[in-house]
Amino acid sequence: MIKEVKVPQLPESIADATLVNWHKKPGDSIQRDENLVDLETDKVVLEVPAPVAGILKEIMKEDGATVNSGELLATIEEGAVAGEKVVSGIASPAPEKASEPVKSGQQKKSAHKLSPSVRRLLEEYEIDAGDIVGSGRGGRISKADVMKYVERAVAPPDKQRDAVTATAAPTGSRQDRRVPMTRLRSRIADRMVEAQNTAAMLTSFNEVDLSAVVELRKKYQGKFEKKYGVRLGFMSFFAKASVEALQKFPSVNASVEGSDIVYHDYYDIGVAVSTDRGLMVPILRDADSLSYAGIEKAIAGFAGRAKDGSITLEELTGGTFTITNGGVFGSLMSTPILNMPQSAILGMHAIKERPVVVDGEIVVRAMMYIALTYDHRIIDGREAVQFLVSIKETLEDPARLMLQI
Repeated sequence: MIKEVKVPQLPESIADATLVNWHKKPGDSIQRDENLVDLETDKVVLEVPAPVAGILKEIMKEDGATVNSGELLATIEEGAVAGEKVVSGIASPAPEKASEPVKSGQQKKSAHKLSPSVRRLLEEYEIDAGDIVGSGRGGRISKADVMKYVERAVAPPDKQRDAVTATAAPTGSRQDRRVPMTRLRSRIADRMVEAQNTAAMLTSFNEVDLSAVVELRKKYQGKFEKKYGVRLGFMSFFAKASVEALQKFPSVNASVEGSDIVYHDYYDIGVAVSTDRGLMVPILRDADSLSYAGIEKAIAGFAGRAKDGSITLEELTGGTFTITNGGVFGSLMSTPILNMPQSAILGMHAIKERPVVVDGEIVVRAMMYIALTYDHRIIDGREAVQFLVSIKETLEDPARLMLQI
């Protein structure tokens, strides 16, 4: 029986996907649920598993093709096995073949246990997965494992060197490399330009004395981690403070649709996560109902899945407000760009000990500059400034979060 392999249903916000690469070729045997092909959308890489076991009969779309929901990708001859003849739907076994010895130290790893990003790296550098010892759970190979292997022993393949557009030149001469944007990077670029060309963006700044938060973390970090199995970070404090401020200033949690302002009476906060493929913004759904531990666990999960390519479209879709932390890279101050169609984004930065005046005395405090970029079409300067002041007051006196004042 012939089974069809189709593009899975894509969310409404995703128009199409790009076929990245096939992991099988016509005539290959495949197992049920084994990954056949990777599809890259504007946000994530999707794996398309085999619906049945059999032989990949025909491929309809080649690498690099743009595909839509429900479009036919390939056909599978169900129940057949490579090297067998199929008669009346019953497969007769092929002659036995002497098994090949496995190289010393080599451990075969099935392709469906590798994330899309890891598979791409292995193919790019022409590495056998069996040559790498995985550091993840159950020996799972991570991108870091591949790159360490590359740094030790593998030079980039010829196709990498072919990307150099300059003609051959003497050693030491200057060269240019031309590399196509990934679909994600291209989409990020489009969204940044859209934000610049659509919204009336303006950025306001303030500074926060995080000494109280730093002391809280220092005092309770061990107990918190022991009880909840996750570290107490700064992001949970900022997410909580943001929810408090958003409740006071609904326009900051709103968006523009045509000539209407849409006020969102829920708090889905996006948390920007940096990956090798580009910036991703997974969503903390109903952040107002999450505990500190719930927020920290969710963020840790997002970061891990974003980096290994297993994060889902649902986790990246929506959001009413975004927090981005340039401080992890050492940024002291920046003006973040709106994540359209949201009307505001909060920028965190590096914490620096600085001398400040408190009650007429110069003291050293843990200070951070914070920035709010907002759409001036629906948010007035007064609201933006007061929003930042609310964030500042809440973080400088964390007891406010417990008392909700």
